[in-house]
Amino acid sequence: MSGGNIQMAWDSRHFEELLGAGNLLCLDVLGTQFAVRWGRSVTEEQQHSMRKAWARCASGGAPSLPPLPKEPPESLPFSASVSYLSMTYGGGTFALQAASFEELAENLTSRLTVAAILENAGELMMLHACGVASLETGAVVALVAKSGTGKTTAASVLAGKYGYISDETIAIGPDASVVPYPKPLSVKQEPGTPKRQVGPDELGLQPAPAKPYIQSIVLLDRVDADQGAELGPDGQYRPAAPVLRQLPLADALLALVPDSSSQAEIDEPLQSLCRLIDSVGGVWQVTYSEAADLPQALEPLFRKRRRSKPEWAAAGIEAEPGSIPGGWIRRAAAKDAVSVGDDLLVMLDTEIVRLSGIGPAIWEATASAVPLEHLANEMGSVHGRPEGYRAAVAAAVGQLIAKSVLEQGGE
Repeated sequence: MSGGNIQMAWDSRHFEELLGAGNLLCLDVLGTQFAVRWGRSVTEEQQHSMRKAWARCASGGAPSLPPLPKEPPESLPFSASVSYLSMTYGGGTFALQAASFEELAENLTSRLTVAAILENAGELMMLHACGVASLETGAVVALVAKSGTGKTTAASVLAGKYGYISDETIAIGPDASVVPYPKPLSVKQEPGTPKRQVGPDELGLQPAPAKPYIQSIVLLDRVDADQGAELGPDGQYRPAAPVLRQLPLADALLALVPDSSSQAEIDEPLQSLCRLIDSVGGVWQVTYSEAADLPQALEPLFRKRRRSKPEWAAAGIEAEPGSIPGGWIRRAAAKDAVSVGDDLLVMLDTEIVRLSGIGPAIWEATASAVPLEHLANEMGSVHGRPEGYRAAVAAAVGQLIAKSVLEQGGE
């Protein structure tokens, strides 16, 4: 047996020993296999609590195990070492250290999520959202929101009735299937303290159905309870009932892209998101103050609806290569662009910019470098020549240069 094979056999045996002793936590996160090796200060009780919290993500004995994690460093009291099967790098690893076990547990959740998202970049469309699914049909409603604005609370309330998919990331395949990520829920504690990692079983949340698929996308808009409060028949003020409304497509895209992990890595990122939105019948927004009101408010969104008719069209993104003559203007390289009504939405590197007014015409006219004077003449031909129109074009060009939508050659 060669030296490499001996080492692999030893690692495999050591892996099984650690796993059998409960010193390893083996997880499947969005299809990526992870192994977590705890530091010496992590007690058996704490290890057990993490096995319970992560039970729904436990690896099901995959034939390909991640490499054995190294023994964690311990310059801080609590530590862990993580290895995973990386399709990109062949094998990934990272170490964690923290002043408390609660901080270590929170950091572990965050790092596992980020690593799994990076592994799936360009393959899955991933919304920064919580999600629940109909236990009968598998229809998933994804609730998109920024961190700290109600995703976890919404998930914990809704998943008492619907299947728990995730409180963090909704990963959607090209066939509209959803990959469950039933991680521990990250529950806020006292201000300035780590979030507590609470397993969905501990909270009594329903399991995910066997074949979940995306049905609806909703933006969470939580408001203070006294905002729009209504006077009840008993003379007491009550929080206003939730309001559900459909968003215009351009507004939906602008809201979703910043909360879509690695969307820029997807082929045709804006067009693919538009196609997803069409397939689920548009994007909704629910304005609410009490999470307890969400199950009734969102119930209609679990039902099948017709696809939306496309309200968008692909727009050109090609730009003539080569240097730009001094003072001339050319549009910047973009990943994708779509026209929605009179507006043009352009995705640059990871940012989406909305062009209105003369912005779309400027974009169209600058596929090749042009002098500002020529561009002003062309805009006058398209939009008319009111007094001061040249100054208006110059100002618009300056704004688009500042947003990196346009580039200008050096003098």
